[in-house]
Amino acid sequence: MNATKTAVLTVLVLVNVAFVLGWIRAARRHGLRERPTLGDVAIGVVTDFLDTLGIGSFAPTTALFKFRGRPADELIPGTLNVGHNASAFLETTLFVTSVAVEPLLLGSMVASAAAGAWLGAGVVSGLPRRAIQRFMGVALLIAALFFVMKNLGVMEHLGAFPGGAEAFALEGWRFAVAVGVSFLLGALMCIGIGNYAPLMILLALLGMHPLAAFPIMMASDGILQPVASLGFFRSGRFAHGPSLGLLAGGVVGVLIAFPLVSKLPLYWLRWLVVAVVTYAALSMLRSAYTEARAAAPAAAVERG
Repeated sequence: MNATKTAVLTVLVLVNVAFVLGWIRAARRHGLRERPTLGDVAIGVVTDFLDTLGIGSFAPTTALFKFRGRPADELIPGTLNVGHNASAFLETTLFVTSVAVEPLLLGSMVASAAAGAWLGAGVVSGLPRRAIQRFMGVALLIAALFFVMKNLGVMEHLGAFPGGAEAFALEGWRFAVAVGVSFLLGALMCIGIGNYAPLMILLALLGMHPLAAFPIMMASDGILQPVASLGFFRSGRFAHGPSLGLLAGGVVGVLIAFPLVSKLPLYWLRWLVVAVVTYAALSMLRSAYTEARAAAPAAAVERG
């Protein structure tokens, strides 16, 4: 294993040691004794199966939590970060060790995402979330359309994008674009805008093999997520039982899905990217619409 991958996995282990110690202290400090239900475990299996495919786990988990009416809304963000951390650790380890993405690109994009989350959080948190969701949703739909055209050979015929889509490395301006966008996506993660779909479509349009995105996006989340969880441990704003259920079920979901993704033929991986990106775009647009509708009555009351 090369030095870059070793460094990424070392950082991953260190932040997860802090995660485990933080959870133990939180359980003692806040007297957390709740146990997981079979429903919690089942949700973990399903949502982290989807996460390993690149669809993401936060949105489907939130939907399932809302459907059954627990945990309380204010505990959901913390529960998502804490509960899905074990699967993020496993996904990062599996994809980083098995996918031969170029080490410099992997290290640069992961470091750039972390820097974006650290340096850009204060700036991005002040931006209008719904406007960003609308912009990202439309941009992803347009990008998905371009990739459909690329898959059908239209873009290569026009000479607009590099052919092949089988590379595991980038050079020159493509490398710079990938690292720069990774910084921006790291900052957007602070307000709940996921990086899976944007990274998948970005690297695919830059001519990379669809599988190359997986170690990059998994490592970014795998390192940032346990750090974010430490804040929830301090405040106690997470549901202990459901978090344990997601943790246990999530590991199973990852182990089921990983062989499917890693052995999927290139043709189907390309169309998986289209499906994931389209789903993410429509989800963002729907969230922006529902949040705008929910905010409208409150604004009317304030004006009244």
